[in-house]
Amino acid sequence: MAHDAVKSGLPPAVGRRYPPNQLLRYAGLLLWFSTLLVVALAPLVVKEPLPQWRWVGLWSAELLFGLLYWQDVRHLEAERRGGPLWRLAAMAVLALLATWLGRGGGIGGILLVIVGSLLPWRVRPDIGLVWIVVQSILLGLGLASNPEVNAINIVLFSAIFMALGLFAYIASLVAMRHALAREALRQVNSELRATQALLAENTRIAERVRIARELHDVVGHHLTALSLNLEVAVHLCDGKPLEHVQQAQAIARLLLSDVREVVCELRRSDRVDLAQALAELVEGVPRPKIHLTLPPGIAAVDPSQAQVLLRCAQEIISNTARHARAENLWLTLEEQPAGLQLAARDDGCGAAEPVPGNGMSGMAERVRQVGGKLDIETHPGAGFAVRAWLPKQAVA
Repeated sequence: MAHDAVKSGLPPAVGRRYPPNQLLRYAGLLLWFSTLLVVALAPLVVKEPLPQWRWVGLWSAELLFGLLYWQDVRHLEAERRGGPLWRLAAMAVLALLATWLGRGGGIGGILLVIVGSLLPWRVRPDIGLVWIVVQSILLGLGLASNPEVNAINIVLFSAIFMALGLFAYIASLVAMRHALAREALRQVNSELRATQALLAENTRIAERVRIARELHDVVGHHLTALSLNLEVAVHLCDGKPLEHVQQAQAIARLLLSDVREVVCELRRSDRVDLAQALAELVEGVPRPKIHLTLPPGIAAVDPSQAQVLLRCAQEIISNTARHARAENLWLTLEEQPAGLQLAARDDGCGAAEPVPGNGMSGMAERVRQVGGKLDIETHPGAGFAVRAWLPKQAVA
């Protein structure tokens, strides 16, 4: 995180607490407050005060604009592109209304610049550019309603605020893409740590199996040969040496039995800790907020099964972050009498019916390969629910 802050030109402490998109959010709020201050001080400096009804309308437009702006920026990260446009349209109308009520383009133009800074989170770049051009033309038309403003000033005002709107739009677009890239990097980093933890478990298992094989093939072989030779020596000796040979034979048999028990124990420990890998996976995901529930004392899982469940969790988290517009994701690992289940549920927008893409299709194929099944449920406004179930014989 500190590295990201340095690369973005911000001090590490500022970069950690206030990402670029959040700084833009507060900058827009400060810009709106400056227009509010201008409206408050205007009666003290203008030569010809506006009629009372215009002042009331101007104040109402300003306050309503600020309320809509705050409501919109609170959901910037959650909605991303494709969120509701009515707030932006209403804010643009209020800005143009302020231009007409105030008989000047300064306040309305600044408010339109704020609208332009929000467009990257709502529309595609081509639509955003057209929006800024159109609202700048409407700003000029609003100025034209004032007979005291000549055509040259109208063109200059429109051109200046169009340039400012484009600047705000591009700055917000860069900030949004920076935030997206940073979140993607966090997610990839958490996936890498989870895969690394699983790989470390698999490496440990492979090493234990190798040691068990060496003990069985080398030490076990030599102990068996030693026991056979001592058996022959028992028949060739008598008296006092026979007692020592029989004692050595008993020790050799006991040692061979101990080696076999160690080999069996090493081979029985071919399970991985899936809970640790899942914890590593969700730790670096900033959005949505993931609520991971793991059963206490969960049994270790077969490596192939653990890899399938980990890949399923990665795909679920990725899909939720990209498409669901969810604030929360509940991820639960459950031990059942018939098997093991990974259940996921989000509070996103949902859909009329699931449309499996490459990721979901690959996840279903992985689950079927190990004898399990994958269920997906969704409804508009009710989010997605995914259950990956693996049979008991594969995890026992």
